[in-house]
Amino acid sequence: MESYLTHSPEETEQLGEALAARLKGDEVLAFSGGLGMGKTAFVRGLARGLGVQDDVSSPTFALVNQYNGGRVPLYHFDMYRVESWDDLYSTGFFDYLGTGVLAVEWSENIDGALEDPVRIDISRGEAENDRVFRITMPERRQERD
Repeated sequence: MESYLTHSPEETEQLGEALAARLKGDEVLAFSGGLGMGKTAFVRGLARGLGVQDDVSSPTFALVNQYNGGRVPLYHFDMYRVESWDDLYSTGFFDYLGTGVLAVEWSENIDGALEDPVRIDISRGEAENDRVFRITMPERRQERD
C-alpha cells in the first residue's frame, strides 16, 4: 500500500495524473471515501494523465461518463445508487471490463463484483483541504510491472 497526502484539489489532480502514467489500460480503480473527499478531482487528473482533453465531471446522474481521445478509454462510474446485482447489470458495468480504465466511485456498493481492483481509499487529513490517499495495487498487477 502506498500513502499520499494532498493539500488541495489541484494536488489531488496531480496525484491522479501521476497514477495514470502507471496504468496499462485494463484496470479497475475502486474509490472509497465520503462526499467531498476528492474522488472526481482525482479522476480529472487521471483523465489528463491519460491524454483526455474533455472536461471531467461527476457521473452522479448519468451513472457512467465515457472519455475517449486519450491513450486508452476512461470510464467514470458512480455506484452511489446501485443497491443490487440487477442495478449493477443495468449500468452495463460488465461490458466495460477490459476495454479501458474504469474509475469507480462508491465502489464499496459493488465490492462483490470487483476482481483485483486498484483500491484508492480517501480520507480527510488534519487541515480542511488535506486528503490522505491509500492506494493498493492488486497482486497480479504488481507481478506484471
